[in-house]
Amino acid sequence: MNLTEFESLNNKKILVTGGAGFIGSNLCETLLKIGAKVTALDNLATGHKHNIAPFLKEENFSFIDGDIRDLETCQTACKGVDFVLHQAALGSVPRSINDPITSNEVNINGFLNMLVAAKDQKVKRFVYAASSSTYGDSTKLPKVEHEIGKPLSPYAITKYVNELYADIFGKTYGLNCVGLRYFNVFGRRQDPNGAYAAVIPKFVMQFMKHESPVINGDGTYSRDFTYIDNVIQMNLLAITTTNQAALNEVYNTAVGDRITIKAMAELLRDELSHYDSKINEVPIKNGPNRQGDVPHSLASIEKAQEKLNYKPTHEFKSGLKEAVKWYWENL
Repeated sequence: MNLTEFESLNNKKILVTGGAGFIGSNLCETLLKIGAKVTALDNLATGHKHNIAPFLKEENFSFIDGDIRDLETCQTACKGVDFVLHQAALGSVPRSINDPITSNEVNINGFLNMLVAAKDQKVKRFVYAASSSTYGDSTKLPKVEHEIGKPLSPYAITKYVNELYADIFGKTYGLNCVGLRYFNVFGRRQDPNGAYAAVIPKFVMQFMKHESPVINGDGTYSRDFTYIDNVIQMNLLAITTTNQAALNEVYNTAVGDRITIKAMAELLRDELSHYDSKINEVPIKNGPNRQGDVPHSLASIEKAQEKLNYKPTHEFKSGLKEAVKWYWENL
C-alpha cells in the first residue's frame, strides 16, 4: 500500500474509536505515519494499552480512556475532529449469545452516541466497522452488499442496526457515513487470549504451545479471511474518496476468495513449522459446530473496486505469512 496516495490526511484530525484494539491500533499507526493528528478513544475492555504504547510519546497522538456508552465522552472526543473511524464494538458471536444486553448497549447505544456526537460536532465523514455477519442465513455466494438474509446472532443484529442508523443519519442530518463490512480480519496485534479470541491467533498460540487446536465442526465451513493491511486500505479510501457517489454506502471489506477452516489450520501449522519443526506433528482436532456460525462467507469486492478504487494488497497466504512472523516474534 502506497501511503503517499493519502497525503491529504496530513495534519487532519482523526478520531479512532476502539483505538487500543487490534484494528484500531493498526489504523492509528498508519495514520501517524501519514502525518495525521490522531486521537484514540477506548475503554480498554477488549483493547490493550500495550497496543498503543509506542504512540504515546508522539506529539500527534492522544489517548482518551473512555466509553462510547457515555454521550458526553463521545461529544468531547469528536470536538474539532475532521474524520471518525469507528472501530469500537464488542465483537464475537458467542459473546453476544452469552450476553446480548451488553453487546446491544455497546454496539447499538454506543454507536448511536457516536453518530449523534459526530453530527453535533460537524465531523466531515464517519466511517464505521460493519460486519459480514449481516448476511445471516443468506446462502448466496459471493455475498453482494444489497442482498442479505436474516441475522443468526444478537451480534449480527447489532451490526445491521448500525447500518440502518448510519443510513438515516445520512438522509436526515447530512452526515456522510461509510460502512465497511469486515470479513474475518486477521493480522498483527490480534489478541490470541481470552474466551472470545478469533480463530487464527487462537490457533497460532495453541500450535506454538504444541497443543491441538479444535475446529468447530468438520472443518468444511469456509471464510474470506482478510489481512489487516487490506482493511487499513479500505478505511483510508473511505475517508479520502472524492467520489460523492461512494458516500452513504456499505462495502464488503475482504479479499474475494475463501478457504475452509480445515485448510486454513493446515496452512497455519505448515507456516509455523518453519520456525519450530515439532509443530508439524501437532494434530488438529474437531469439535461440535458453534451456534450462530455462518457456514460459508465469500465476498464480492466489485463495489469497493468500482467506487473506492480498492485493490487488495494481500491474498490469504501472503497475509498469513506476515501474521505468523509477527506472532513468532512478539508472543
